[in-house]
Amino acid sequence: MTEQWGQGAFSFDVAAEWAKLPAEIVLGDVAGIAVDRRDRVYLFNRGEHPVVVMDRTGGFITSWGHGLFTNAHGASIGADDAIYLTDNGDHTVRKFSLDGRLLLQIGEPKKPAAFMSGRPFCRCTHTALSPKGDIYVSDGYGNAAVHRFAPDGRHLASWGRPGSGPGEFNLPHNIACDADGWVYVADRENHRVQVFDGHGRYETQINNMHRPSGMAITPGPCPHCIVGELAPYQPVNRLTPNLGPRISILDRSGKLVSRIDRGKGAGLEPGQFVSPHAIALDSHGDMYVGEVAATDWLAVFPDQPKPAALGRFQKFTRVAASKAGEPDETTAAAGAGGGKEG
Repeated sequence: MTEQWGQGAFSFDVAAEWAKLPAEIVLGDVAGIAVDRRDRVYLFNRGEHPVVVMDRTGGFITSWGHGLFTNAHGASIGADDAIYLTDNGDHTVRKFSLDGRLLLQIGEPKKPAAFMSGRPFCRCTHTALSPKGDIYVSDGYGNAAVHRFAPDGRHLASWGRPGSGPGEFNLPHNIACDADGWVYVADRENHRVQVFDGHGRYETQINNMHRPSGMAITPGPCPHCIVGELAPYQPVNRLTPNLGPRISILDRSGKLVSRIDRGKGAGLEPGQFVSPHAIALDSHGDMYVGEVAATDWLAVFPDQPKPAALGRFQKFTRVAASKAGEPDETTAAAGAGGGKEG
């Protein structure tokens, strides 16, 4: 059974029963999702099987990474066909081959930089690759910075400081690069996505969103920004409608072009969210959304008991442009973030 959500060229069917995992694979929070060029889906989660690999039909392929991670947070696959896994629990970024062979580690486990020092890393959040192979890392929970590294892991530069002005951050939670080398940072608690050139010069920002957490960028010369917006957590606004959790798709000017939102607030129904933390697109334009529902449950539902199993992710199948009734101006590509948006 499917249910259609979104509008226009960004309309989706919710593939409610897509995943077919073996009984022994019990997922924790699906904090990161990445898709490779063969449309295999990588679920970076906080369970005993940290990296779970699935095919496009939802079939289980393998799992790896057992015992390596402290707190899974971000996953991305670059043009180098490697997967970059960001662990905000031990302050590292690790690069792996797609079959789980460690190729590079940036940061020393359990040795964070000083709080808000601007030096890598203090609870880093996500990683993205530029077209030239430079590695960008958002460093958000104990820092307010973005770090740039050479492909071999050499630190090249850092930028950012705490604040709300251009180039300042209040929890940089996600990061993506586009085909032109621009860098997009989900500045979560400033409710915006900031856009920089590859050297950290501020270019513009996208506003009109609520606590951007997950993020992906569609490819091409006129990209769109796909944002997973979190719900409000404060008692004063926790029940306020029309703030999330939801998925919003915005064009380069910041105009809202589509939204996946049941209008019922947070929940566990298909097409509904608790905490959309990771977004990835495959080559067909289908969208995968991972959640940290277990971690955020009490913040979203302080008066409700937490369900036993909350390793939650969903697949949204892109509806053909002709079916959606509008021309399709974009073509999605494999990867968890990457592409241009402004």
